[in-house]
Amino acid sequence: MAGIKVFGSAASPSTRRVLLALHEKNLDFELVNVELKDGEHKKEPFLSRNPFGKVPAFEDGDLKLFESRAITQYIAHRYEGQGTNLLPADSKNIAHYAIMAIGLEVEAHQFDPVASKLAWEQVFKNFYGMTTDQAVVAEEEAKLAKVLDVYEARLKEFKYLAGETFTLTDLHHIPVIQYLLGTPTKKLFTERPRVNEWVAEITKRPASQKILQ
Repeated sequence: MAGIKVFGSAASPSTRRVLLALHEKNLDFELVNVELKDGEHKKEPFLSRNPFGKVPAFEDGDLKLFESRAITQYIAHRYEGQGTNLLPADSKNIAHYAIMAIGLEVEAHQFDPVASKLAWEQVFKNFYGMTTDQAVVAEEEAKLAKVLDVYEARLKEFKYLAGETFTLTDLHHIPVIQYLLGTPTKKLFTERPRVNEWVAEITKRPASQKILQ
């Protein structure tokens, strides 16, 4: 059987989300570069792997997947007994699993749309020779602040967003946070004590460091 392959860009937050899960599981894999600047993700053969033309795509033997959060959930379940457990400590406890699932939804629908816009404006536009729109930054920072206020309250009760152990809920935040820590938006994390501690904890993990190399 063929091994694990990730088709994407090492700079892409979505690709990094999958790479993080693989590193946490200590799994061997091949990263097949998809050159985004050249639009390779919008052409064949990539479109045969993801018809929506977004990285990453994923193969584990004969299984072919796309959508980074679906891929990380597959990795967490398929390799549950290997490396870091990315599910609740008692993954068979439906209530605990549901709490993690809420966190996954919040990250995908409340945190990431705003944080990704901020990363686009302040980091990725530079790659394409474009200019940051400070009005957009100000608008999106106001939205992110509200999300982080909710996180601050949650993290006063628990070490991590889904409880006392690191899970996919936390992992999914890491790639965009890493980019934002290199921008003025960093202040939104550092001025909230519990959020600041959480960010420091999740970004210092060995897997988090590996995706920066």
